[in-house]
Amino acid sequence: MKVKRIVVVCPHPEGVAPGQRLKYEQYFQHFRENGYDIAIEPFMSNRFWDIVYKKGNTLEKIFWTIYGYIKRIALLPFLPFYDGVYLFLNVTPFGFPILEGLYTKLNPNVIYDIDDLVFLGKTSKVNSLVSLLKRPEKYTYLMQQAKQVIVCTPYLEKFALERNSNVTDISSTINTDTYIPVNTYSNDKPLVIGWSGSHSTLKYFYLLKDILLELRREYNFKILVFGVDECRIEGLDIEVVPFHQTMEVPTLQRLDIGLYPLPLDEQWVYGKSGLKALQYMALGIPTVATSIGANLRIIENNESGLLVTSKEEWLFVLKQLLDDSQMRKRIGLNGNKKVVAEYSIHANKHIYLKILDSVF
Repeated sequence: MKVKRIVVVCPHPEGVAPGQRLKYEQYFQHFRENGYDIAIEPFMSNRFWDIVYKKGNTLEKIFWTIYGYIKRIALLPFLPFYDGVYLFLNVTPFGFPILEGLYTKLNPNVIYDIDDLVFLGKTSKVNSLVSLLKRPEKYTYLMQQAKQVIVCTPYLEKFALERNSNVTDISSTINTDTYIPVNTYSNDKPLVIGWSGSHSTLKYFYLLKDILLELRREYNFKILVFGVDECRIEGLDIEVVPFHQTMEVPTLQRLDIGLYPLPLDEQWVYGKSGLKALQYMALGIPTVATSIGANLRIIENNESGLLVTSKEEWLFVLKQLLDDSQMRKRIGLNGNKKVVAEYSIHANKHIYLKILDSVF
């Protein structure tokens, strides 16, 4: 078998960003076992990743941004010698698609993978000024130039199909060899209600502030928040566990109920693949999610999870789950089966490989 050399061009270092590590990065070993030699070229260094979403460090952020551009330019003469390019999100974060144009001309065998509605130009509040430098046309240009586009939601699929006829919708997926249910579904101890996310999505957890405070008046439960450095709501006892990859599964395994709230009036959520819901479900954790976007295809209401819209619905189903251990068990185990069958690495690895083989 002839080994094919591909270069993965991505924003973040390997193994840190959910949009990468819980999408295509999980399949690297499978690609290598099937004749692909993979070179990974992130824009950010590990140090840049450590500070990029923290306040301050402005001069250092500027330095690492310039360094990232230098790396991208230095890669140009090597591109023709690869069998193809797997490009996630962008070549560079700012400006017009100049380097994107050079990359696709020097090696037209491009698979373009897009996550979230990044073409809306949304930026973290910590780095709000950089939104002025972002160009939405960068993403639509890459959709048009790629030989294959990979998206993760039906909304994104519709958007991409208007720009390229070769589009495949592959949800974020879960490694069910490591995401193993351990819940005993018992009410012998205070239950743990949990949420997992990042600094940029913490505002969605706060949507449940009044609901959790009201629930706390009737029920004794613990709240666990994973993936951020700080989360405080007066009147609630919240345990915060900062993100570390080795702690992700064991921390989420502590949950009895998983929360996945999203706003109903924000276009951005239609680009979200429901990843957090899938993580809970894979671990057999009954999941309560806002009835919007990709959640509608991931969750069969009252079967593999619970879909809600209003405050009253949130309160009603959370009370049900806190009271009824058998309901938690039924929904949790159904959710696990759903992920294993449709949203696991094993269920989707052949789809990725088929795309690689067709383009490269």
